[in-house]
Amino acid sequence: MKPMPDMNCTFDQHGDPNGDRLLLQALWDDLRARREFLTSPYLPACFAFFIHILLCSPFLVFEALGCFWPRIHIYRISRNAEPLGLCLQRWVNCFWRIFIKYLTTILPASALYQSVRNPIFPELAPSWRVFIAEVIACLLLFDALFFIWHYSMHRVPWLYRMVHQAHHQNRITFALTAQDASPAELLSLQVLALTSAWVVGCHPLSEALFHLLNTWLAVEDHCGYDLPWALHRLLPCFGGAPFHQAHHHVYRGNYAPYFRHWDWLCGTYLRVREEAGRKHGGRTMRRRRRRKSLGSDCVCMCAYNKA
Repeated sequence: MKPMPDMNCTFDQHGDPNGDRLLLQALWDDLRARREFLTSPYLPACFAFFIHILLCSPFLVFEALGCFWPRIHIYRISRNAEPLGLCLQRWVNCFWRIFIKYLTTILPASALYQSVRNPIFPELAPSWRVFIAEVIACLLLFDALFFIWHYSMHRVPWLYRMVHQAHHQNRITFALTAQDASPAELLSLQVLALTSAWVVGCHPLSEALFHLLNTWLAVEDHCGYDLPWALHRLLPCFGGAPFHQAHHHVYRGNYAPYFRHWDWLCGTYLRVREEAGRKHGGRTMRRRRRRKSLGSDCVCMCAYNKA
């Protein structure tokens, strides 16, 4: 009779092996069968680049449709409508900047890291409860680490010039600009993401979903649209595109990438309405005050005539 393998450690960590994990287990078994492909040193960088382009593509279609369907413009946060040719030129130029940085920096660094690491492929997939909990923990930890790093880059002048300034060349963001940054900043973000997954100690499946969500949230934050189905409208704890666009307009505040709580707690929260008033040197806010003043004067004049 074949002896049963000892799974006590995995059982304790990931819960019932036969209950709610059947779908995840089937997916994990299929991935484990492709272990040689998954451990390729060039896979992570190539996968990250193509996933970023894939997740940005719906917003490119959205911008192209906006050239023919003006109603889409009501969802734009800051940028006015522009010709399709100019829109495509911005995207193409940004694409090549990101591609060159991935080719010259991210791909070699990722290949070096993959060649020295020892990936673990446990037999069991996590339960759904553990799977979701690990992903949320990774997002929260990454959000905290990024807040500290982002705040430091804005507070230390040489760090801003050497690392972060390239990202702020896009004062008006669009989806592709989520990774339009200096090679040093792209590498630092990879380190923060890997560190978050390592500290949480999550299952490879959980780590994969975390990286996917991390990429999608960055794209959505930079998309330049305040869409009705955006995540920050469904879950108010997220900042979303208006929250991050405010940061790009005034170069301060709203340092957290996804959630709002760190900026609230640290006094760096920038309200979107406040930012909009300063967008053009305070003209918008002055117009609002002028309209409010004129409205009050009209009310007083009517009251005076009645009297």
